[in-house]
Amino acid sequence: MSIPVVPDADWLWANEPCRAACPVNTDAGAYVTAIAEGRFEDAYLIARAPNPFPSVCGRVCAAPCERACRRGSVDAPVSIRALKRFVTERFGVESFAANTMWHAAHGDVPPATGPSVGIIGGGPAGLAAACDLRLAGHPVTIYEAQDRLGGMMVLGIPEYRLPRALIAREIEAILELGIDVETNARIGEAHTIADLLDCHAALFLAVGTQRARDLDLPGHELDGVLRAVEFLLNINQGFRVALGDRVVVVGGGNVAFDAARTALRAASSGSTPPAPVPPGPKSADDARRAMTTTLDVARAARRAGVLNVTVVALESAEEIPADPEEIEEAEREGIRIVHRRGPHRFVGDTHVTGLETIAVTSVFDAEGRFAPVFEPGTEDVIPADTVILAVGQGADLSFLDAAAPLERTGPGGVNVDPESLRTSDPRIWAGGDVARGPRNLIDAIADGRRAAASIHGALTGTPTTSSTHEIRVELRSGFRRIDSDYDAIPRQSIPSTPTDRRVGFGEVETGYDEAQAVLEGLRCLRCFDNVTLSPELCILCGLCVDVCPPNCITIARADDVGLGTEQQSVLLLDEDLCIRCGLCVNRCPPGALSMVHARELTRG
Repeated sequence: MSIPVVPDADWLWANEPCRAACPVNTDAGAYVTAIAEGRFEDAYLIARAPNPFPSVCGRVCAAPCERACRRGSVDAPVSIRALKRFVTERFGVESFAANTMWHAAHGDVPPATGPSVGIIGGGPAGLAAACDLRLAGHPVTIYEAQDRLGGMMVLGIPEYRLPRALIAREIEAILELGIDVETNARIGEAHTIADLLDCHAALFLAVGTQRARDLDLPGHELDGVLRAVEFLLNINQGFRVALGDRVVVVGGGNVAFDAARTALRAASSGSTPPAPVPPGPKSADDARRAMTTTLDVARAARRAGVLNVTVVALESAEEIPADPEEIEEAEREGIRIVHRRGPHRFVGDTHVTGLETIAVTSVFDAEGRFAPVFEPGTEDVIPADTVILAVGQGADLSFLDAAAPLERTGPGGVNVDPESLRTSDPRIWAGGDVARGPRNLIDAIADGRRAAASIHGALTGTPTTSSTHEIRVELRSGFRRIDSDYDAIPRQSIPSTPTDRRVGFGEVETGYDEAQAVLEGLRCLRCFDNVTLSPELCILCGLCVDVCPPNCITIARADDVGLGTEQQSVLLLDEDLCIRCGLCVNRCPPGALSMVHARELTRG
């Protein structure tokens, strides 16, 4: 049935804020709705399609989709990340389905007959690029400096948040596509850039930012002053780190470099270090990621048997940019957070004995830029046996030789075209943290996929982008929700291990059961359903206005909104307030209002 007034495809795409917020454009609304309807296998395939790491992201994704979720304006966002975990536990690489369903999402693998591509760095960006390039028919080789793949997924994220075996299985699924790997292959030693350019038609740099940044304050050279990245790398490679009884973790950092990723700059420690996984075949958002890093490090220290852990934060309790859940978990585990204090100097002779802090009067300037102001005369010392600095990371690009004098960014990364990710050398692309600074796991995955599309297009002469969205539009007459009480269902708390049982490296979150997942899925407002008007049928009776629960429909004089004359009236709908209940559609006497369901078929 034809619909007289249908929004264009771009509008339909942008009107699903959860999908638009996801760096890889995961159709969150579709898989959440599938869970609500009990279609769990479909939900997994939808979540897996744009993302080679659905099981990993179901546990540690920073979930920008949840921050954008319209349900948050009603009560609380849908727990999209936890719902992804629910379906991956049933059909992901950690399930009895093993890698079967993972591979079902991409179909047949073509022969590797295209131009060869080399990828430097086996973290999330490099692995995502390798996956897409191999599926596009390219022979691919990953060169990894460490003895295992995974990057900061393995070397940074704490095991109590992300089991190492799960990472290994998701990497294994990618390698099963037919990707070659060289571990312990540090560029500049095992190979040079010039060597690799002789072997491959293109290179993708995805080396991350594993070089810790320092605070140039008095006493920074004392024993016991650790950098967070070094601390995390040592713990996750199985080395013991002597911390003493009192640990102070310094968070915050500056706008240029304080961009530590929420899920990739964390660690787990304990009386028995985790066994290494064998090698496989500054904006407000920046500050949020850095503070999450700080809390993760603090929680790791607490698990190591430390008696006293303190986080020193520049921000107030209201300003602190870390996710509320992270702060709550840290405090629940006994970590003290000191607000509005900044590091001033490290106290001690040869080994640190304390951190002198100073009061902070403001953190950001009038334009919202990171520019902390301190108050002299407010210095105070917090006793410490160890001070861990979580103040940002930088890239180590010493391996770049004369064969590849790439342009650099101000912070010291690789300069790239923001769309294609191509560097100043047309044979080399770069993405992830090395190009954009420390960010979240899902951002790195998105860069890997973007780079793969750009490389494939450049090597084969095929277009890589398109502004056209192919949308299937269905009219839903007599629309009604699955559950009429969906707007009253509270956000389902994500089950977790009780605090007094959090010993060692067992996962803290345990995930939804089926009943909880279905209830949480029912909370989705289904932003892919949109009220549409056939204006020639509307009689301006106002019944839709009367019946609308959130009062998002109004009738106004056309000239008041710049759409006509005072003799005309218009029907206005506030999409941000609409909860897609369908009452207006069902109540409309002439049937002028319809519910349009939009599904994307393909996207360039």
